[in-house]
Amino acid sequence: MPTPPLSTAQCEAVSNVNARSGELSDWCATIFDFGETAWREYRSADWYVTRLRQEGFTVEEGSGGMPTAFCAEWSNGDGPIIGMYAEYDAIPGNCQAASPRREPRTGLGFQAGGHTDPHSGLGIGALGGLLATKAAMEECGIKGGLRFTGEPAEKVRGSKPIHAAKGYYDGLAAMLSFHPFYMLPMCNTVRWDTHCGAAYAMIYRFICDAPENWGQADGAPIPQSHSAVRAPGANDALMMMYQSSKALREAMLPHQGGWSVSEAILTAGQATADNQPAGLAEIQYMMRTPTLAMADQITAVLDRNAQAAAMMSGCRWERHWVCKSRPGLANHAMASLVWEAMQIVGAPYWDDSAGAVARQIQAELGLEPMAEPFIDEMTRLIAPEDAEAILRRDLPPSQLNSTSDDYTDMCWHAPTARFYIARPALRAPEGYTYPNWVMNALGGIPATIDPMVTTAAKVLAVSAIRLLEDKTARDAAMDEFKSRTGGGIGGTGWVPPLCEYEPPIHFRWPEYVETERGRDWWIPSAMSGA
Repeated sequence: MPTPPLSTAQCEAVSNVNARSGELSDWCATIFDFGETAWREYRSADWYVTRLRQEGFTVEEGSGGMPTAFCAEWSNGDGPIIGMYAEYDAIPGNCQAASPRREPRTGLGFQAGGHTDPHSGLGIGALGGLLATKAAMEECGIKGGLRFTGEPAEKVRGSKPIHAAKGYYDGLAAMLSFHPFYMLPMCNTVRWDTHCGAAYAMIYRFICDAPENWGQADGAPIPQSHSAVRAPGANDALMMMYQSSKALREAMLPHQGGWSVSEAILTAGQATADNQPAGLAEIQYMMRTPTLAMADQITAVLDRNAQAAAMMSGCRWERHWVCKSRPGLANHAMASLVWEAMQIVGAPYWDDSAGAVARQIQAELGLEPMAEPFIDEMTRLIAPEDAEAILRRDLPPSQLNSTSDDYTDMCWHAPTARFYIARPALRAPEGYTYPNWVMNALGGIPATIDPMVTTAAKVLAVSAIRLLEDKTARDAAMDEFKSRTGGGIGGTGWVPPLCEYEPPIHFRWPEYVETERGRDWWIPSAMSGA
């Protein structure tokens, strides 16, 4: 079926992205250089809030009780409201300069935060699409509104379940979700049936605040002697939790339907060398599963392990939720609409300057620079149904959801399309795997990341304008949403928000600190061997 021609407003939106491409490039570089990690994206969130207010949006800071979240709104009169969003969190241990060689950003060590996906490009691509849509609405007199949320801590699936539970996605005619491509065949395409799955994340905290009761049948206090028996304490509880959960992982769920459990130790120690037991230790778990039932089953196993570890070590234990997110919900009407926009806009194009950067990286790694250094998929479109067929090859027929991202919570509140635009990825010689820093660097160098940003912005704007102008398309998306949920929000097939917890902002999340040396990472950059 041929794609429809662009409307006057859509042409205006595309022209706006082209006119602002230099700004988008500078903005993307700014967020990339901040490199702030989950729940601590202070500079990044402040930058977005300031920029959006300058662009005429009304902005709520700290939305949903999250200091680094926001919700921006703009209206051009009564009409449908279209949602978009920015992410801007980076990952600890991935600090990389926008450079064709492995080097951290100025003044930092490699253990600081850095953008991997990159969310720096994701957020600015979305912002570019938002501003282009606004400009076209003003120029062409299109009624309606725009809502743009700032979503911190995506890497722990943090903000969207909270925003969803607090109503920030309610009342939208549609939600547009863009992500840089991160796995084949999801490159320059739209998700069709198999959306991302459920995910739970939680922190288990072990507290040894009554060590004097350990091992004393008569309740007598522990003698003040270095040779006396001492409670194992929180460190031991954490290690028993860590090792027992690793050992029992294969028994947690059936060996089918892709699932994973990963862990990160947040705090440990809290004791001196004076024969005192550690008083506090924390470990975070993240599970990614196709279904909520699987996530609940793993949680039950982890709870039992935590209780046993606490009893053996003289501790008590607590479980604190980081996220509970629902699996995604398909919407073919939305996917088809965005796919039409992608065909009109086309795949990203990388020019000779990008190729030169890629060859410089290859030479830096001791490889023979290639005439065509990028993978072919970067400049190809793949139809949603074709990508779906490839994705399903490795999945059991009964598995409805796969992989992980928290946009899924938006799907239960508005008709949602999830699409991917290619980010730069290098062609590898046979038997060779590029080090991780290469992808991180390509996500920050303007010549290599800007084509993704501007292409995503155009797809978002063309799709948003179509939704605003075409009531038939908008109604089809909403009708399908209601059909799949049994009537929309609150319907018989609707899955309500799972978030019954406060934002987990008070834990010891890695972050930047201000010292007499200046701005530094919580693991000092001057550490030997950093």
